[in-house]
Amino acid sequence: MPTTPLPGSIDATLSLLGKADYIADRSLATVLYLAMKMERPIFLEGEAGVGKTEIAKVLAATLGRKLIRLQCYEGLDISSAVYEWNYGAQMIAIRLAEAEGEGDRSRIEHDVFSERFLIKRPLLQALEPDAAGAPVLLIDELDRTDEAFEAFLLEVLSDYQVTIPELGTVKAAHPPIVVITSNRTREVHDALKRRCLYHWVGYPSATRELAILRAKVPGVPKKLSEQVVAFVQALRKEDLFKSPGVAETLDWAGALTELNAVALDPATVSDTLGVLLKYQDDIARIDGTRVKQLLDEVKSEQRAAE
Repeated sequence: MPTTPLPGSIDATLSLLGKADYIADRSLATVLYLAMKMERPIFLEGEAGVGKTEIAKVLAATLGRKLIRLQCYEGLDISSAVYEWNYGAQMIAIRLAEAEGEGDRSRIEHDVFSERFLIKRPLLQALEPDAAGAPVLLIDELDRTDEAFEAFLLEVLSDYQVTIPELGTVKAAHPPIVVITSNRTREVHDALKRRCLYHWVGYPSATRELAILRAKVPGVPKKLSEQVVAFVQALRKEDLFKSPGVAETLDWAGALTELNAVALDPATVSDTLGVLLKYQDDIARIDGTRVKQLLDEVKSEQRAAE
């Protein structure tokens, strides 16, 4: 996809997202526009499945930029996030040099610690120049890492540079577009949040969720799509361990379409609850009588609206 200039307004940002069928509200478009304009990272918090990661993917796709993703996890360190040396290749190079009679140790050291033996991980890749423009750097689920990595990340994002002792400092000519996500399994340190523009990505309204569903799963019958959204919206009001996100709404609509459903009924809902809910306690709490009650409420509201 050819490179697209950065949007010049909030409305242009909304339009940009819409090109990839990402139905955003104006508050999100505003923060995204400001983050790109001010060259600041954007920190997105919210429940799993509400579309935080998708934002980075959509920006990369619509702007024609490379997407570089750093998936965070417990124990993530510099060698996995920034760079490491290809020790196997270095050992081979040293043995070949010795076999060829090369006795200058400083020259051997200089050769093996050159860029051709450097394995570049996501953070280092994101600092490199690109003909298509600065890439989109997605730092996904930062809350899974520890505070030590957070502190290191803060240093990287402050100046958009990293130092490799054997090679020197690598600094981005143009800062990448940085999207950081968190499912809030733990609090991220205030120092990192202060470096970013912040936005809470919540569950969408029924109107917006219906628009998302129709854009992402266009083959769903009109009546079924309305009932799916209304049922999921009602389900989120229940006392559940994990409410279904937009991703589950889309999956459920697709599954129901595969079953040739044209409207919701208690049996079909019960049989497919595992697409919406991912914990047995939640399924047990909703299954049976409560499914029928929720479905009756949804259909009653829809009849009243008609």
